[in-house]
Amino acid sequence: MAVDVYHEGERAAQRRSGLLDQGGFSARAIQRAIPAVARDFLAQQVMLVLGATDAEGRVWATLLSGPPGFLRAEDDTTLAVAALPAPGDPLRSRLGEPTPVGMLAIEASSRRRMRMNGRSTPVAGGLRVALEQVYANCPKYIQKREPHPEQAAPGEPVTSSALSPYQRELLSRADTFFVATADRDGDVDASHRGGNPGFVQVLSGTTLRWPDYVGNAMFNTLGNLEVNPAAGLLFLDWTTGTTVQLTGTARTDWGQAAAGSLPGAQRVVDFTVSAVVEIPSASRLRWSAPAFSRFNPPLPTAS
Repeated sequence: MAVDVYHEGERAAQRRSGLLDQGGFSARAIQRAIPAVARDFLAQQVMLVLGATDAEGRVWATLLSGPPGFLRAEDDTTLAVAALPAPGDPLRSRLGEPTPVGMLAIEASSRRRMRMNGRSTPVAGGLRVALEQVYANCPKYIQKREPHPEQAAPGEPVTSSALSPYQRELLSRADTFFVATADRDGDVDASHRGGNPGFVQVLSGTTLRWPDYVGNAMFNTLGNLEVNPAAGLLFLDWTTGTTVQLTGTARTDWGQAAAGSLPGAQRVVDFTVSAVVEIPSASRLRWSAPAFSRFNPPLPTAS
């Protein structure tokens, strides 16, 4: 059973869930080389979610975008990215030096996604990433959307230590967000979370909670949280291109007291905000209204 691709936190999360064997089976999908079909997929993409740590060790997730071809496999283990985060993004300066990154190429229109982890080095106008892990994920919980670009320059970043009323409203109706985490050695992973609008609970200006649904049993995100609570979240306003980035700490509640009240939840994750960055029109992409995934569990009924 090929479980050697997992670190101690991932194996611990698999054991806690009783899915160690399934995790071992899923490990077969993880490889270092980019498959030929994945090269074609990458060349068609217009967005990439990237996770990394800043100079203070905080984890953030950011959005990179460009026309088809802005992602290019230079060879079997090297990805060229012809884009950088918007000015004022907490990772813009960090990506000007070599750093570990976790990446997620996601095509909402076809509900396809591909995860890549490796080491990034800066190049003119973008990045070159030496890949260490490459694997696809299933289409569960991805809302189908069609993108179209608009000519719009990013606005001035707004920073704070707590969510504003607009941000709280945006997060409370979100059907998708992205999460970046890192293991004990600083290796980063970027992942997708989706559900029906309202699956993210905004408990206060500094506290969020979301259900963790059935997945691929790899437990990359929750495994990282077992050994390192630092996490970064990325929320998008799909109609305006505005991004809301959060950094803070996350803790998995493995008990059934909280999960039992949320349909489909296997466990819940509680996130505490330490910093927020909102960038109006950070992305030039705008998106159609979503077609929700048939896998999305229902939300709890009001009592």
